[in-house]
Amino acid sequence: MSDSRRTVPVLMYHHVTPAGGMINVSPGHFEAQLAWLQKKGYQSLSTDQFAAHLNGQAAPARSVLITFDDGYLDNWLYAFPLLKKYGFKATIFLVTSWNRQGPVRTLDQAPSAFTHHECEQRIEQGHSDDVIMRWSEIEQALASGVLEFHSHTHTHTRWDLAPDATRKNDHMTRELQQSRETLIQHLGAVSEHFCWPQGYFDPDYVRIAQQAGFRYLYTTRAFGQNRPGTDPAHIYRFAVRNTSGESVGRRIKVAAHPVIGPLFNGWKQWKRSLRGQA
Repeated sequence: MSDSRRTVPVLMYHHVTPAGGMINVSPGHFEAQLAWLQKKGYQSLSTDQFAAHLNGQAAPARSVLITFDDGYLDNWLYAFPLLKKYGFKATIFLVTSWNRQGPVRTLDQAPSAFTHHECEQRIEQGHSDDVIMRWSEIEQALASGVLEFHSHTHTHTRWDLAPDATRKNDHMTRELQQSRETLIQHLGAVSEHFCWPQGYFDPDYVRIAQQAGFRYLYTTRAFGQNRPGTDPAHIYRFAVRNTSGESVGRRIKVAAHPVIGPLFNGWKQWKRSLRGQA
């Protein structure tokens, strides 16, 4: 395969936790997925390496980018140790108003595992510290070189659905400013990488994000390929399910294949369009 056709699949996670439910991956399945990647000779990229790939310096053939949305505590308690064990790195997109101060927690000190819905409830009730990483944990993970952290806005709000949706662009402009300021305050820097809250974006939002200094914009859209020369304002990611390493491996190989990948993506988009017409 020529370098120009090489695709880097971007994996999207939210939770690694023994709690069941929506968008959770169990520690056992996460370990199996990492073990499969290691056995097959894959490497996980940093966002700098991924950006270089999009800008024309094609990444090694067996490369993935591992991402987590929101910055849940279980990412620190369960995902971080397993990433470290298997020699992989990952990226976490933080909702910067949710992180609190406090000492680093260990598994035996942490609250019980929560489902995604329970996490949402805790955050809505003002108890984000029960389910979200603290700044001390973020700093320790960052220093390890295993995890890196980027913006996922400040409040994770769908302003296009808010009562004053006509002011959504003003709200998003403020969100990005607050997120940048918070990351600089706590981590000393902010990057060009940004992930859309709840996957929503429109042309106005893209312009606002780019004006704010974000160049690499991560979507929740799965059916496309991240090749050298791909528009950095539209990065494709697919959600990883609570399943075996072999199952995720098949999805990765399809996503990266120069012929099968586009055919699969086109078929999935066609099926989705039929559902929209139903």
